[in-house]
Amino acid sequence: MKILVTGGLGVVGLPLVIELKSKGHEVWTCDLYQHHDPFYLRCDVRHLRQVRALFAGHSFDCVYHLAAEFGRHNGEDYYENLWATNVVGTKNVLTVQREQGFRLVFFSSSEVYGDYDGVMREDVMEEVAIRQMNDYAMTKWVSEMQVMNAAELFGSEIVRVRLFNVYGPGEYYSPYRSALCVFCYRALIGQKYKVYTDHHRTSLYIGDAVRTLGNICEYFTPGEVYNIGGTEYHDMRAVSDMVLQHLERDDDIVEYVEAESMTTRDKKVDTARATRYLGHNPTVALADGIPWTIEWMKEVYAD
Repeated sequence: MKILVTGGLGVVGLPLVIELKSKGHEVWTCDLYQHHDPFYLRCDVRHLRQVRALFAGHSFDCVYHLAAEFGRHNGEDYYENLWATNVVGTKNVLTVQREQGFRLVFFSSSEVYGDYDGVMREDVMEEVAIRQMNDYAMTKWVSEMQVMNAAELFGSEIVRVRLFNVYGPGEYYSPYRSALCVFCYRALIGQKYKVYTDHHRTSLYIGDAVRTLGNICEYFTPGEVYNIGGTEYHDMRAVSDMVLQHLERDDDIVEYVEAESMTTRDKKVDTARATRYLGHNPTVALADGIPWTIEWMKEVYAD
């Protein structure tokens, strides 16, 4: 297939491009910056003119739409970028999809499940009124509603995926990145960080995530939605302890706090649908993935 990955230089986008190429597809990428790859096209999805220019002269079979602003605190500090990229950007991609007819894989987030405290199945939103708890979560759910409307109004062929706490090599540190990225980086350099002890997650190693995601274009079912998550349900102190143990560092740099407001406390994920239809099968345990992530960071951030 001829495939486009928006946000193709990102944490998930870059390894996904590699995965799709390994399966024999012709893969093009776009992102915000200039880049040397001849199969790269620069585009800011916030601008419809640029999105239309992105598709000029190309006919893609499938588009993986990852281009987005990430994270709760990022969404508060830079909310205008978040809403413009995540919501308007998605609307622009949907507009061009209607004009060109390609299949679309839209990337949502586990944060759309908000304050739901049960097992997070894909059909929860159809049965329960969910309150999304921060701007990032709201933009992802608004975009999912845009996706569902496009499918109903125009027959657009779209699959939604909800990622659950993907981590691993390739995630460069900033204060707005994932909790595991923050733990690894700050413990590595001896900088203080917070651990919310009453929060639970099912973190998923990046290699396991992209292997599953790469199958969607081949097993594409319009209108479907998939949870893509891990199998180890853990509290956040447990993964922080793994980081500290690997670095042989004590926890004097950690501030333990019970919980953080306005974010999902517990993420109990049901991935049976992705397992059945996409071959989802996480193989990397936290006990391996965390050390691999730290060793990658050592190389990247070496003095």
